[in-house]
Amino acid sequence: MVCTWAAGAALVEAIVRDEKKLFTCCVALDGEYGQKDICLGVPVIIGKDGWEKILDFKLNDTEQAAFNKSADAVRSMNDVLKTL
Repeated sequence: MVCTWAAGAALVEAIVRDEKKLFTCCVALDGEYGQKDICLGVPVIIGKDGWEKILDFKLNDTEQAAFNKSADAVRSMNDVLKTL
């Protein structure tokens, strides 16, 4: 639990101090990493406006396949949740 508080504090600090710091955050993607209309954890720059920029690293074929598999799993769970 301490780590969760520390991570939250670091995120708030980056916003308050406009630190332009790199974090992994779940954000809505619009073509980044080959995905649209889904929220996934990706590297972003955090500053005074919250997440300010998604860093769209070029993944190799194996990494991209794993990322796509993860996105598919999230979409499947979202579909299940819509039925509740």
